[in-house]
Amino acid sequence: MKRHPIIRLLSVAVAATTLAACSSGTAPGGGTAGTGPGGAFTVWDPYPQFDASSAWAKVVDKCGADAGVKIARQAFDTTDLTNKVLLAAQQNTAPNVLVVDNPVVSTLAEGGVLKSNADTGLDAAQAAPNLLAAADVKGQVYGVPIGANTLALYYNKAVLTGAGVDPASVRDWASLDAALAKVHAAGKKGITFSAIGTEEGSFQFLPWFWGSGANLTDLASAGAVSALAQWKSWLDKGYAPNSVVGNTQTTSWQEFATGEYAFAENGTWQLQNAKKAGLDYGVLPIPARAGGAAPAPTGGEFVTVPVQSSPDAEKTAGKIASCLTSPANVLDSDTALTYVSAVPSVQEKQVAAQPELKVWVDAVKVAKGRTGDNLGTRYPRISEPLWGAVQAALTGAKAPDAALAAAQATAASAK
Repeated sequence: MKRHPIIRLLSVAVAATTLAACSSGTAPGGGTAGTGPGGAFTVWDPYPQFDASSAWAKVVDKCGADAGVKIARQAFDTTDLTNKVLLAAQQNTAPNVLVVDNPVVSTLAEGGVLKSNADTGLDAAQAAPNLLAAADVKGQVYGVPIGANTLALYYNKAVLTGAGVDPASVRDWASLDAALAKVHAAGKKGITFSAIGTEEGSFQFLPWFWGSGANLTDLASAGAVSALAQWKSWLDKGYAPNSVVGNTQTTSWQEFATGEYAFAENGTWQLQNAKKAGLDYGVLPIPARAGGAAPAPTGGEFVTVPVQSSPDAEKTAGKIASCLTSPANVLDSDTALTYVSAVPSVQEKQVAAQPELKVWVDAVKVAKGRTGDNLGTRYPRISEPLWGAVQAALTGAKAPDAALAAAQATAASAK
C-alpha cells in the first residue's frame, strides 16, 4: 500500500495540539473508520463529553437528515483523534466529516487529507476572518471554525482593592507592572501563568510575544526579547512564583483559586471554575506593550471535510459541515463548550445572554491562529524552541536575548 504523505507529519500535528485549550475526554466505544454501518456518513469529533442525548449530537443527526443521510458519530480525546485521523488517512478510511483542533488543520491540508471549501461547497462566509485564517493554506481555506477560546487576565477584586489598584488602570505593560508592584508591597501575590516546557507554555507566552510586535518568523527580535525579559522580571521581583516554569494552565489556575493572587493568565474554559471557586473576580484583556489588547492565540476546532471516494460524497459532507457551523445551529454547541462563536451575529447573542462574555468576545476579535501567517506545519518547529527559550530564561540558564537567539537558530535550521 502506498504510504500517504500525511504520516510523515504525525509528530508535527500532535505537537501542535494544546491540551488545555480544547476539549478532552475518553472515546466511547470502538468502530470502523470511514463509512459507518449501513452506509451511514461518519462524523468524528473531540467531544466525548457529549452523549447521544446532548444538543450537539442532536444537531449532528439533524444536519445529516437535512442532507439526506444517516450519521454514525464517534467522539475521541483531542490527541487520540489526531492520531486516528492520520492513520485513517493512510488507509483511505478517514471520516466523512471531521471536527479537529485548529492547529492541526494546516497539517492535514498540506498532507492532502482535507478538501478545500471551494471543492466541497462548505460555507465559511459568516465566520470571522481572523479565526478563519488558521485554516488558510496557500490561499485555500479548509473548514469552518465551530467556535474559539482564548486567553485573558483574570483578576481578584479583593486583592486589587486591598492594594489600591483600579483594574481599569491596567492598559499596557507599564501599568500592569505598577499594579503588580502595589500588590507585592501590600503583601499579596502578583500574577501566575503557565510557562511549562510544552505547547501550553508557548500558548501562554504568545500574547506577550505578539503584544510586543514580534513575529514568529523572528524569535530573536527586539520585541521578542522585551516580552521574555518582562516575564523574567516578574520572577526576579517576586511578582510571579518560580512554580510557573512547571505550571500547566490547570495548576496555574489552582494557584489563582487560592485567592492569594491578583492576576492569572488563563482561558475561557476556566469560567465555570471561577464561579465555583467563589472568588469575586473580573477579566481584563491581556495588554500589549504599548497599550490596547494583545493578540492572543485561539483554541477551538474546525469542522472539515476529508478526501472521500467520490465528489458527490464530498459535496454531501460539505452540506453537513455547513449545517453544523451555521448561525442557526452553533449557539447551543458554543454555549456547551464555553466557546465564543466564530460568527459575529452569534457573538452578539452570547453577550446579550451573558454580559460577562463581552471581554472574551473582544479578545477573540483580535486573536490569532498559531499556524496563521502561512506558517502551517512550520509552527511546531518554531513553538518548541520558543518554549525552550522561555524555560531557559526563567530558570536563569540563559539571558532572554541569548535564549531567543538560540531558539531562532534552531527554528531556522529545522526541516
